[in-house]
Amino acid sequence: MSTAILEKKKWTYDDYTWLDDDTRYEIIEGELIMAPAPLTKHQFVSGELEFLIRTFVKKYNQGKVFDAPTDVVLSPHNVFQPDILFISNENMGILTEKNVQGAPDLIVEILSPGTAVYDMGIKKDVYERAGVRELWIFDPESDTALVYQNGEKGFEMTGQAKKKGILKSSVLKGFKVKIEKIFSE
Repeated sequence: MSTAILEKKKWTYDDYTWLDDDTRYEIIEGELIMAPAPLTKHQFVSGELEFLIRTFVKKYNQGKVFDAPTDVVLSPHNVFQPDILFISNENMGILTEKNVQGAPDLIVEILSPGTAVYDMGIKKDVYERAGVRELWIFDPESDTALVYQNGEKGFEMTGQAKKKGILKSSVLKGFKVKIEKIFSE
């Protein structure tokens, strides 16, 4: 990879596609960020939750579910790889062969020590601005989960649970999850 490319001040999706290594990257406000491999508990939580969401979506034919690494291009300078994302049938126009071009209906981020500051900060702000309808954030360190809905005032927390409790989705009508099932290994 050329040093000139690495010194670039503002990264775009086009720049990103030239990277030829197996490292997982995201572009956050034009900055290229390397995402380290998630911890095993992160992967367990991701797998359990994705299974439940995918099963529900398929059963009720509501759209498509993807997991990382799937590129979500929210703007020229914001290309993320959410842990889990859902695109409703009505929003399927944002799905291309290479990536997702726009805001998914639901995004799930599972915090890792190396990414939590981004997930809870700038990425959450970008998701809000881009029009993601619902954001779920799971923290495997504290067995905590938060649900945010995007409305006229931006993201508002509509659900939270720690160690125990049920979270419901407004995007996936009828979907609910007991978080103790997600966090128990």
